Amino acid sequence: METTRTFLLDDGKIVPAIGFGTWPLTGEEATRTVLRALEVGYRLIDTAARYENEREVGAALRASGLPRRDLFVTTKLRGSDHGYAATLRALDESLERLGLEDVDLFLIHWPLPRRRLYVDSWKAMIELREKGRARSIGVSNFEPEHLQTLIDATGVVPAVNQVELHPEFSQLALRAFHAARGIVTEAWRPLGKGSALREPLVEGIARKHARTPAQIVLRWEIELGVVAIPKTTSVDRMRENLAVFDFALDEDDRTRLASLDRGARQGGDPNVHEEL
Repeated sequence: METTRTFLLDDGKIVPAIGFGTWPLTGEEATRTVLRALEVGYRLIDTAARYENEREVGAALRASGLPRRDLFVTTKLRGSDHGYAATLRALDESLERLGLEDVDLFLIHWPLPRRRLYVDSWKAMIELREKGRARSIGVSNFEPEHLQTLIDATGVVPAVNQVELHPEFSQLALRAFHAARGIVTEAWRPLGKGSALREPLVEGIARKHARTPAQIVLRWEIELGVVAIPKTTSVDRMRENLAVFDFALDEDDRTRLASLDRGARQGGDPNVHEEL
């Protein structure tokens, strides 16, 4: 039985297999919820400049009393900060809000291909990694053509691509592209909007393993080699989402779960998404 709780990035860094997402938490609720997640046992905390909760996340990190290197903190570059100089400045501002000297992972949040600036941002992120301001660098919501453009322009492969991924949108082709290049896939909205959890197929596998549907889906993603970052404000569900390392799915389970893929994207299309 696989019981790994971490994955190895291509730059030699280690990332937890399960993290805690913070969108759309804001204000005191964000600090309180992230602190609870840390107390439950989460060590990967995912935020973004666009979420406007970096200060609150930073407050929770400090309140936890956990050593900095026990934490894996991710933030993301917002669209309005694309460009070389703007990216350098943006990470400084994110670090100030977080109250940190570095982040473990810095991602370009969306490619915004019509702006044609994501390569410039990537070059700045390479510099930030070299300076130790970002220990690892990657992207979010990038399609294969966007990833290949970065690689061709710089020779540097993103360590991570964080994308929408759940049973109804399993990103098979994108995951294959990642695997061929050593890119770790990370899933936002790993449980979808809950529709897959109500599928009789998922409910049946959950009964078979005496688990919840959410645990089945998260375990499936981990067995695919995908980092999952679910978000919940419920402490019970926080614990539930972490309790996926003491059982394994069988080949029939995996085949049946794969059959749920309908290409049902729930979020934005990276080729046209323009959020800044």
